[in-house]
Amino acid sequence: MAKKVRIALDAMGGDFGPSVVIPGAAISLTRHPDSEFVLVGDSAKIEAELANHPALKKVSKVIHSDVAVSMHDKPSQALRRGRKVSSMWMAIDAVKHGEADVAVSAGNTGALMAMARFCLRTLPGIDRPAIAAVWPTMRGDSIVLDLGATIGGDAHHLKSLAIMGSAMARVMFDLERPTVGLLNIGVEEVKGGEEIREAAELLRAADLPQLKFIGFVEGDGIGKGDADVIVTEGFSGNIALKAAEGTARQLAEYLRAAMSRTWRSKIGYLFAKNAFKALRDKMDPSKSNGGVFLGLNGIVVKSHGGTDADGFAYAVDVGYDMVRYDLLNKINQTLDRDHGAAPAPAAAQEAVS
Repeated sequence: MAKKVRIALDAMGGDFGPSVVIPGAAISLTRHPDSEFVLVGDSAKIEAELANHPALKKVSKVIHSDVAVSMHDKPSQALRRGRKVSSMWMAIDAVKHGEADVAVSAGNTGALMAMARFCLRTLPGIDRPAIAAVWPTMRGDSIVLDLGATIGGDAHHLKSLAIMGSAMARVMFDLERPTVGLLNIGVEEVKGGEEIREAAELLRAADLPQLKFIGFVEGDGIGKGDADVIVTEGFSGNIALKAAEGTARQLAEYLRAAMSRTWRSKIGYLFAKNAFKALRDKMDPSKSNGGVFLGLNGIVVKSHGGTDADGFAYAVDVGYDMVRYDLLNKINQTLDRDHGAAPAPAAAQEAVS
C-alpha cells in the first residue's frame, strides 16, 4: 500500500479561514483518499467546520494556534510576531519536522515566503526560492516562474529557475524533457538585458538531459504555450500574472454584458450555453490555483487568498501531486547533474504581494 500523503493546512490563512480551508480539504480528499491532514489554527473554529465533514475529520489532526498572520502584515512583522506560534509557521514547521509532507496556505504571500525560507532553508545550489504556477494556454498548460517571490536576479538565478521549473513540469505534465523558454522582449539573441542573454548562454552550454532550452519567448508566447516552462524574474512575472488575471476578468465581464444586451443575444446564449461554460471554466483563476514555492528544503503551496472551497481544493491537489510524484528529488537530480547551477549570493527583496 502506498504511503499516505500528509498535508499541513494553515486553516486561518486567506480571506475566509476555516470556512473555505476545511471544505476545500474535504473536496481534495475525495480525489485523493490516500491523504491525511494536519489542520493548524483556532481549534474551536476548525472543529465546528469538521463536524460537517466526517470523512475529513477521520483523517485529520488538529493543532491549536491563537495567532493568525494578517493579509496586511509586512513579511518582517509577520516573521517577528508569528514565528513558532502562528498557524502559518506551525504548518510549515510540521514539514520541517517530518510531521507533514507539504504545507498549504492561502495567507499573506510575503509572510509565507519569509517564514518558509527561514524555517525550511533553501536547497543546496539554490540561493533564492521562486513561486511557480500552472498557467492555462492555447495548447494546454505551462509552468511559469518566478511569479513574485523575489525581485531581480542574475543569469545563474534564472538558470536555477529553469531547472526547478522543468522538474515541476515533469511532475505536473508527465514530460520526460520539458521545453524551457526565457521571457524576453524579443526572440532574437541580441534582445534583452545582459542577465537574460547570459542565462541563455548558460542553458545552451549546460545541455541538461532533463530539459530542452528553446531560447527566448515574448509576452504573447505565454498564452500561446510556446514552452512547457517559461522563466522570468519575480518583478516581471508578478506583473504578467496580475495582468493576465485582470484580462480574464475583463473578458468575462465583456461576455456577460454582450450576452444580456438584447433578447437575440440572450437566445444565442441559450444555444451556446455549454460552450460559454467551458470558456468560463478555462478562464477561471481558481481552476489553476496553487503556486509552488520552489527551491526550499520542503514543499510549500500558496493558494489565492480570496478563493472559494473549490479553488482551495485545487491548491491542495497541487501539493499532493508535488509530494506523490517526488518534486524535491527531481530538482535535486537535475542540480546534481549541473555543477554550475549554484547562483552567486544576492540579497533578495521582499516577496511581491
